[in-house]
Amino acid sequence: MLMNDIKKSDQEVYNLILQEHNREENGVELIPSENFVSRAVLQAIGSVFTNKYSEGYPKRRYYGGQEFVDLIENLAIKRAKDLFGAEHVNVQPYSGSPANQAVFFALLKIGDKFMGLDMSCGGHLTHGSPVNFSGIQYKPIPYYVDRDTELIDMDKIRTLARKERPKMIISSLTAYPRKLEFKEFQEICEEVDAYHLADISHIAGLIVGGVHESPFPFTDVVTTTSHKTLRGPRGAIIMCKIEDRLHDKYNSETEKNLAQLIDSAVFPGLQGGPHDHITAAKAVAFSEAMKPEFKEYAHQIVKNAKAMADELMAQGIKLVTNGTDNHLMLIDLRSKGLHGKGSLLQKVMDRANITVNKNSVPFQEESPFNPSGLRLGTPAVTTRGMKEDEMRVIAQCVVKVIDNYKDETVLEKTKQEIIELVKDFPIYPNFVSLK
Repeated sequence: MLMNDIKKSDQEVYNLILQEHNREENGVELIPSENFVSRAVLQAIGSVFTNKYSEGYPKRRYYGGQEFVDLIENLAIKRAKDLFGAEHVNVQPYSGSPANQAVFFALLKIGDKFMGLDMSCGGHLTHGSPVNFSGIQYKPIPYYVDRDTELIDMDKIRTLARKERPKMIISSLTAYPRKLEFKEFQEICEEVDAYHLADISHIAGLIVGGVHESPFPFTDVVTTTSHKTLRGPRGAIIMCKIEDRLHDKYNSETEKNLAQLIDSAVFPGLQGGPHDHITAAKAVAFSEAMKPEFKEYAHQIVKNAKAMADELMAQGIKLVTNGTDNHLMLIDLRSKGLHGKGSLLQKVMDRANITVNKNSVPFQEESPFNPSGLRLGTPAVTTRGMKEDEMRVIAQCVVKVIDNYKDETVLEKTKQEIIELVKDFPIYPNFVSLK
């Protein structure tokens, strides 16, 4: 936030920061995985903790000068435990994908089977994509949504698990607009002797806010990013039970419990020194998420998503699953005859100051590089203080762009409408003058 110092030392970077700030302030951010952190989180990211190297864990470091690093990491761990109700927490993972990789590294051997939601149906790259470590080094068994309802069918997942006997099953979403049945996933995992990894990166804020079921206390391992709906810095944490219920089946050669397996996988298995300034920012964000106003925020995210989804559908837009239960929705452009136009419409939306992301829709025939869907979400606009009325206006603007994507006059008019809308909802007032 010390913008005056950046201006003096590097005018070029200063200008780019200001341009990005203006882009964020003058548009609506609808990408479900993006959000706006508080000033306190921003300041922690820019703190002196960025100067320190801290390989190891509290009281077990490889370098000296760790007194306050140990305190900040232990504080982040304690707050995460209290926030989620977790037995064990590792706050060191650099981001969501490395966190998931650490779980694979801890619990699976190269070539082991695991099950995850297919990317085309709303899963993540690290849940079995053939171009990702998870699909290259391990054997993914994808499960899909139902072709007719576009919903996850737990009976089909159980049948597939019984047939394949995977060593791990992942419950997660990145573009699935409905709730996940974590307890039923756990029951299936226990039936087939599989570990259960719940990747709650998208919905962590909804879980601690009380608007989505929690994977605690029964799930074996839980990963989450610390940003997205949790509204913290770019990073991740891993939470797990201490005892390993499958130790005798899979790890009889070692005395390590589940928590030790996870910690060893993160360091020294996959990472060196943690990013201590991000750990500090995580601690701040966890504290913010414990406050009553965060619960109000989480509830408003869902209210806003439902209002936006309802208005989109009222305007003739087809949504995958015909609505949403969480923070996101997925537009199926095929109903408009816009097969494979997701990439084009993402760029056109940018010109109208509406930020979305192209996304595959279930069972599309088009390439994921030119998909037939757009993914939208409400965490960031809710952070700005917008509510249902604004969601309806934004939805109407989205439809205008889709229906008139070749009409420059409509695009410019929509852009001005968005700029006018966001004036009353600043993200960082007096950004440049902050000292």
